[in-house]
Amino acid sequence: MAKYFDVHPENPQRRAIAQVVSILRDGGLIAYPTDSCFALGCLTGNREGVDRIRAIRQLDDRHHFTLVCHDFAQLGQLVYLSNAVFRQIKAATPGSYTFILPGTKEVPRRLLNARKKTVGVRIPDHVVTQALLAELGEPLLSSSLLLPGEEEPMTQGWEIKERLDHVVDAVIDSGDCGVEPTTVIDFSNDELEVVRVGAGDLARFE
Repeated sequence: MAKYFDVHPENPQRRAIAQVVSILRDGGLIAYPTDSCFALGCLTGNREGVDRIRAIRQLDDRHHFTLVCHDFAQLGQLVYLSNAVFRQIKAATPGSYTFILPGTKEVPRRLLNARKKTVGVRIPDHVVTQALLAELGEPLLSSSLLLPGEEEPMTQGWEIKERLDHVVDAVIDSGDCGVEPTTVIDFSNDELEVVRVGAGDLARFE
């Protein structure tokens, strides 16, 4: 049964955040809010957690997982960036964007796209997510909480708790965080390719 944490959206309780981090460090899988929609998350070294995300979402090995980072310095350790791409991403973060880039040796091979050796990275603009990442001290492996056969992610923490009670270990609820997923931009060939138009404003990349 999943533990339910009702967290203040602007001043998240440190004790609650610390309990969630403890669950993650014990191999747990969580559902948590971001600046675009709810996501599933576990530690990058949690093989079982990755398998659980794949099972919940029915994903194949072509799916790009996202490494959610606390800041740009953390992001820069995970992916290769040219100077031009560095400037564009630096100017757009934090925000509702996921960037697909070639992964460095810091990224476990099994998390990379099987064909392109790329990975998704992002820095969310969300108080609770940032508090969680700061307490964790490392990136969180994530995937949008979009269930098979459904067109939109779930937006209510209590609903997530009811429906995923036996497949996740914790649910963080800090209020509605919207249904629109991130804008996904592929920079893996140094050329901007918009993979998905979402919550992030594309105007800054034009």
